[in-house]
Amino acid sequence: MADQPSHTCVWFEIPCTDLDASKSFYEKTLGITMNRNDDGPNPMVAFSSMENEGVSGHLYPGKPAACGTGNSIHLGVKDRLEDAMARVPNAGGKVVSDIIPIPVGRFVYCEDPDGNSIGLFGR
Repeated sequence: MADQPSHTCVWFEIPCTDLDASKSFYEKTLGITMNRNDDGPNPMVAFSSMENEGVSGHLYPGKPAACGTGNSIHLGVKDRLEDAMARVPNAGGKVVSDIIPIPVGRFVYCEDPDGNSIGLFGR
């Protein structure tokens, strides 16, 4: 049998209607730098390189699910969760829940500018 991935999730894709606006939202919200690549069959903006350990993904031009009907991708924040939450509306998104404590940390549900559901996860 072939080797099995070490993570249940190995890659995610987030559809967006404006690739550059979505790149700006995620960079501002997460405090990261993302890289656009137009070399493949479709343009994409990667959260990290394939060489980085862990699970990652990318943004791509596509049709987001209607608000409240799609998957929720949970993204880790490097600083305080409250600081990341404050950046969401300034970057064009919406915070849609209070902070939810769980045994391994805390998270909050948000929507990106296209209405994609995301969770911001921190401790």
